[in-house]
Amino acid sequence: MKFIGAGARPGQPQVDHDLIFTVPNILTVLRFMGVPLFVWLVLDRKEYGFAVLVLAIMGSTDWIDGYIARRFNQTSRLGRILDPMADRLALISVAVTLVIAGVVEWWYLTALLVPDAVLLTASLFYFRNHPDLPVSRIGKIRTALLLVGTPLLVLSKLPIPLTELYFVIAWVFLGFGLLGHWVAAFNYFRAIVRKGKMQSADDGGRR
Repeated sequence: MKFIGAGARPGQPQVDHDLIFTVPNILTVLRFMGVPLFVWLVLDRKEYGFAVLVLAIMGSTDWIDGYIARRFNQTSRLGRILDPMADRLALISVAVTLVIAGVVEWWYLTALLVPDAVLLTASLFYFRNHPDLPVSRIGKIRTALLLVGTPLLVLSKLPIPLTELYFVIAWVFLGFGLLGHWVAAFNYFRAIVRKGKMQSADDGGRR
């Protein structure tokens, strides 16, 4: 079974519907709700074991909602915007939480925030809004790597066997995830600039 683009039916084009209450969108909202639960478990309760479980559920719903959307023709314009927003919120909020808890250093959070800040600035400059670009394959792989590496890193802080191994594996995933994060950001930036210039040219031609 393929993990990237799973559920897509060959020969049937994907259409973004004007739907709101779909199963994938509900799962995305649940992923949003998992963020404060994770923050509470780590910073208030110090329950790293349950925090790992929450991260695992959040990561699995990221794959499941995409599968359902493609398999059962429930892709939507709202979902195309909500899904990457949920991923960003989860990755950044979890990173902030782990920095405060002393699990990771500030440089990790900075490596996540700088590309997103550049993309946000470019989006506001060209569109004053969301650029509505499709998620790239590199972006999907980046998210998957970070969503796997993060719970492994938290797992390495538990009093269980093989924590050193979990720590090393976690940073292999996170290292490649951060690399993919910057590559994906560079590609998105070029796409934003290209789309923004084309839109400006079209607007100028209609005047």
